[in-house]
This record gives sequence, C-alpha cells and structure tokens, in this order.
Amino acid sequence: MSLLEVNNLSISFGGLRAVDDFSLKIEKGELYGLIGPNGAGKTTVFNLLTGVYKPSEGIIKLDGKDITRENTIKINHAGIARTFQNIRLFHQMSVIDNVKVGLTERFKYSALEGIFHLGRYKSVEKAMDEEAMKLLKVFDLDGERDVLASNLPYGKQRKLEIARAMATSPKLLLLDEPAAGMNPNETAELMETIALVRKEFNMTILLIEHDMKLVSGICEKLTVLNFGRILKAGETKEVLSDPEVITAYLGS
Repeated sequence: MSLLEVNNLSISFGGLRAVDDFSLKIEKGELYGLIGPNGAGKTTVFNLLTGVYKPSEGIIKLDGKDITRENTIKINHAGIARTFQNIRLFHQMSVIDNVKVGLTERFKYSALEGIFHLGRYKSVEKAMDEEAMKLLKVFDLDGERDVLASNLPYGKQRKLEIARAMATSPKLLLLDEPAAGMNPNETAELMETIALVRKEFNMTILLIEHDMKLVSGICEKLTVLNFGRILKAGETKEVLSDPEVITAYLGS
C-alpha cells in the first residue's frame, strides 16, 4: 500500500481549472519531486493535500485512510506536515520555542497548570525542551536555541521551518520550494539537510522545487505539472530528458 495515494484530484477557481485530474502515488521512504512552471498548480496541490482547499473531485488517501475532506488540523494529526515557499516562522519567538510549537500535541498540560506553573508544567516543559534540542541538533541549530528566529540567517530559517514541521512527527513531509532565495552554498547545505532528514527519520518527502540541480540530485521520481495537468511522471532522469518537458518547463 502506498503511503500517499491521490486519484483524479481536481479544483476550479472562477471557472479556471487550477488542478485537473491529478493522480499520484508515493511509497514509504521515497523522495518525490513535483515540478512545473509558475502557475502550473504545484502549490495548489499542496493546499489540497493539507486541507487548505477542498477538491471538487478526487480522493486523497494517507496510509490507506481517506483524508480528502478533513481540515488542516486533522490532516496534520493524520501525519502530513509542510513548509511554505515564503517562510512562516514565529519570528519574535526563540529557535527552541518555534520547535516546541510543533510539539504541543504530544506534550500537554492544562491551561491552569500553564498559567500558574503547577502540576505537570515543569516536567512537561523539561521533556519538551529535551525533545526540541534533539531536533535542533539534527539540524545543527542547537547553538542558536535562544536566538530569535528573525535573527537567524536565511538558510537557517529554512532549516528551522523544517525542524518545526518534523516536531509534529509526520509520516509525509511536504516542502514547498525550500531552496527559493538561497545562494548556491545554502542550496548545497539544504540538499544535505533534506538527505539527512530522510535518513535520520526514514521520512517520506514530497518536494516542490525550481532548482533543477537540487531536484536531479535528490529526487528518485518526478511529476511535471503544466496548466494544472500532468505532463509527465516517472523516474527523474527519464522525465528530465523528455523533449516535451524541456520545452514546456525549461523553456528550450
């Protein structure tokens, strides 16, 4: 059984078919790429997978469970986490507190305990700190635990956003153009980070990206979208050598 199975997904906005008859299967442990020109519908697919939009047609199954009509919170609890093209961090919170936001569903105490620091508060906060630090070490951010997120360099903000997503213990991680705005050195470091996340957590990853060096370097399979429809899908090398893909996407 595939970890993610999407069948005939479609959605329209004002009469425009933004995603049309989109299907996808991702096996556990795969690193899968979703590419295409601007406006092809890639982020719309992510919004459908995470419950931001509800499809007009189609089915989404995660680990065999139908999540098509669930809201974003329930989909996250089911096991899908994501990052965004424009980084969404709590910029006036520390690095460690950003990660702890992702841990709140796993570590809980009552509102009263939180306000007055009673009961389970201290033990739960200590456990959260320890778990958050484990994640920060994986991302080489443990040295900046108390730094405001807004004060991190751009590349490290990207890493922190992924660390926070991983704090929810997802089955599937969606990365929306994580290399956007990065210089070549930052992109190379990001590739190492994504490979590490996959290995360290045995994580299944679906990646939207425009950087072809990154895509060809880490993705085993690709789906190419164009005008909301699948242009090509298959092994990365085969897809990227297809003349139709080169014409539509690379502009050659």
